[in-house]
Amino acid sequence: MNDIQVKQSKFLSFALRHRPDKIGITLDESGWVSVDELLEACAKNGTSITLEQLQAIVAHNDKKRFAFSDAGKRIRASQGHSVEVDLGYKPSIPPATLFHGTAEQFVSGIKKGGLVKGKRHDVHLSLSVETATNVGKRHGKVVMLQIDAGAMHRDGYKFRVSANGVWLTEQVPVGYIKFLP
Repeated sequence: MNDIQVKQSKFLSFALRHRPDKIGITLDESGWVSVDELLEACAKNGTSITLEQLQAIVAHNDKKRFAFSDAGKRIRASQGHSVEVDLGYKPSIPPATLFHGTAEQFVSGIKKGGLVKGKRHDVHLSLSVETATNVGKRHGKVVMLQIDAGAMHRDGYKFRVSANGVWLTEQVPVGYIKFLP
């Protein structure tokens, strides 16, 4: 994505994941909002986005953060909300191993308390080291965590997978985490 699309995508993440009220929109219980309502609110709040630009952002976002409804009339963030929504993802059996990239400054806290969801609904886990690295590098030098998702599942922890392939769980206790070199 070009610089303008990145800026627009960040604005959309803010609005659709964290503060819809700040731009004057209301998400439904599943996180959806009318595309027309969103575009109008974006323009009123200084970030004008055309329908064609929005379609390009949804199509080309490397993390597939957003999704259109089947009819294309509504849009929502695929995961990562700090506002209350029910995305409707059903429990799924995870692969044996998942990954989480984090910044070095967070490692001591993770070693004490595991991975916690914080203000978001879930801890986000990736199928690949590459994806987890890209996520983790946003906050500094990356430390890779290998998650024994198979053991967690056998021990009763629930997993869901988002529309864009991100694995979601409420927490990862430290005993299921291997800190990779």
